[in-house]
Amino acid sequence: MSKAKVTAIGIIILLALSCLIMYYVETSFNGYLVKSLWKLGAFALLPLIYSCFDRNVAIKDFFNFVSKKQIIISLSLGAAVYAFIFCGYLAFANFIDLDNIAELLSENVNINRDNFIFVALYISFINSLLEEFFFRGFGFLSLRKVLPPVLAYIISALAFSLYHVAILTGWFRPWMFILIISGLFVVGLFFNWLNKKSNNIYNSWLVHMFANFGINTVGFIMFGII
Repeated sequence: MSKAKVTAIGIIILLALSCLIMYYVETSFNGYLVKSLWKLGAFALLPLIYSCFDRNVAIKDFFNFVSKKQIIISLSLGAAVYAFIFCGYLAFANFIDLDNIAELLSENVNINRDNFIFVALYISFINSLLEEFFFRGFGFLSLRKVLPPVLAYIISALAFSLYHVAILTGWFRPWMFILIISGLFVVGLFFNWLNKKSNNIYNSWLVHMFANFGINTVGFIMFGII
């Protein structure tokens, strides 16, 4: 078996394993801190350990800086995504039970009005980086070195969308849940495309960050902070 095939199999197994670990964590533990520590291990530590044994996975390459123009374009795109998400919330507000979501967050991860600002900051800046490192860096940029680009796109985006299943279960009506998970798959494809030319994760990280800003703005409304 060629080294490229070994790398592809290794990355796919680790993508699946880490997502399964997080599914178990999301459905078995309470507390956002506990879940975040598990996520740090599954999405950062395991890929870092794997990269020590596979030279086809170069972690430092995920952070190669290209140009200021890249950052400016990504920031502009991120602002547009923020506006799209918030406008989407306004359009579908009547179909979203914010009280139910707030109750689930309080019961499952101990997120409430008192700590939401701190959680929102973590989600926007740190959690977005962690997911981009795992799904777009390890899952896409590394895979496209050893697989046809189409497969790298699909595998990474599929892992990204399925990872959110356990998190979002019970939040929305069934039709909206399916729509959101399908939308996350498309978002995963889009984020991969953003990183294709630059060959780093800055583009998708910045856009992801602004997407989280949009979601957290809804969270501020949900908890009555704004």
